[in-house]
Formats: sequence, structure tokens, C-alpha cells
Amino acid sequence: MLPDQPPTFRPPTAAERPWWWRLEDASGGVVEVPEPYADQRFASQGDAESWVGEIWAELAEHDVAAVTLLEHDRVVYGPMSLSA
Repeated sequence: MLPDQPPTFRPPTAAERPWWWRLEDASGGVVEVPEPYADQRFASQGDAESWVGEIWAELAEHDVAAVTLLEHDRVVYGPMSLSA
């Protein structure tokens, strides 16, 4: 059995990256999207907002109609429409 990975190689925990987007369809249901869009978590609100600002059109191509920003399980704001 191999030892645990050193801390520099382990993925960050949810506590270290508490910000995330719930991706929603037009009726408010959660949309499952493929990698690299799935399960993205961020260290700060600004990082999360920058990410969605850069890829919102690609998310819309995967039937994401709106996004809601969360910090852990607390809704910060949303749903926010992705339609132009």
C-alpha cells in the first residue's frame, strides 16, 4: 500500500474552495455538465464570478439557462440568467 499523497498533491477540500455554481435549466432543475465544467469549486467569490463570466456561453450550449452562486450551502445570489 502506498502512503498518502503529500499535501501539495492532494485535491483541495470543499472547506478550502467553498464557492461553487449550481447550474440550472429553464425550469430550475440542476443540469449535469461534462468535464471540464462539472464540479468546479473556487477559493473566492471573485474567482467563481470570473470563471462563469469566461465560460457562460459554453455552459449555455450544455442547456444551462441560469446559475446560482453558493458559498458552501448558502445561496449568495441567483438564479442569474445566462441568456444574452
